[in-house]
Amino acid sequence: MSTKKLIAPFYERLALTLIGFLALGYLVIIGKELLDPLVFGFIFAILLLPVSAFLEKKCRLPRSASSLLSILLLVALVFGILYLVGSQISNLANDWPMLQTQVKQSIHDLQEWIQSTFHINAENQLSYVDKTAKKIMASGTDVLGTTFGAVSSLMLFYVFIMIFTFFILLYRRLLLRFIIWVFRDENSHVVMDIVENIQSILRQYILGLLLEMLIVATVAISVFLVIGIKYAALLGIIVGLFNIIPYIGIFTALLLSAVITFATGNVKDTVIVIIGVVGIHAVDANFLLPTIVGSKVRLNALISFIGIIVGEMVWGLSGMFLSIPVIAIFKIIFDRIESLKPWGYLLGGDNEDKKKTPIKLKTE
Repeated sequence: MSTKKLIAPFYERLALTLIGFLALGYLVIIGKELLDPLVFGFIFAILLLPVSAFLEKKCRLPRSASSLLSILLLVALVFGILYLVGSQISNLANDWPMLQTQVKQSIHDLQEWIQSTFHINAENQLSYVDKTAKKIMASGTDVLGTTFGAVSSLMLFYVFIMIFTFFILLYRRLLLRFIIWVFRDENSHVVMDIVENIQSILRQYILGLLLEMLIVATVAISVFLVIGIKYAALLGIIVGLFNIIPYIGIFTALLLSAVITFATGNVKDTVIVIIGVVGIHAVDANFLLPTIVGSKVRLNALISFIGIIVGEMVWGLSGMFLSIPVIAIFKIIFDRIESLKPWGYLLGGDNEDKKKTPIKLKTE
């Protein structure tokens, strides 16, 4: 006597899927303090895994020492970049008297323009500015306390990331064996395939971002040097660093570059820098990003954009950084589980259509 496998109706499966997404989203939101540094630690561990393995095998270091040394090398690299930016900022600080003069002159010109355009005399303008300044000074203590608290929380967040990275590198084999054990030995080949692809794609994605940042910074510095902009190196580094922040990075880099150029130059130089930054970003977004980074994760633009927005809503700025790698991980998993392949197809880009048989729709 044959028995047929019962398949739940589509609306029932859809309802269960949506409930699962909502439950997962709720857990992600309330677990932000733990999951945020943990996911960053996981990504950094994948990036540092070849370095740790090299130190362990070639230099014969114990796993704890190789994990710690690889993290210290990463911290040294980050501090090197910060030192480079700090040295450029210190040069800017040396010209502080000139900046004050430029700002005063700009304020004077702005006052004259307001007076001639809106017929508001200088005394009323100064009175308004004075009242505003007093309000700002009155709330200065609160602002200082908030800033100090934010910096302290940020430093603690980075410390937790390094701790999680160290422990993931140290116990990587234990974690892998646990995952294989959970999904049974007969599925070990699928688990290993997923793990290897996650490592490869995330590592390529992170290295691609760093390469893109380096290229953008180099091009920006070269363009600013040719134009003859003062502090070309500082502005180029700012454009390169902020470029890796999705969507809002270009506006931040544009604002900082325009303010610094205006304070050290003139309106003509400021306009040229603005045009230069927009042009570099356009080339990067249309050519560099799809070639260097987009080809690694293979996500379609719609899903990437939605993921970045949802990431910002859930975890803020760190959510924007993590959205693309997390979606890429889900796509790798979906593509290797038969029942989840439609979701993997949804997350894919144009390259997915080339692998599939085209679906012909009947139109009448």
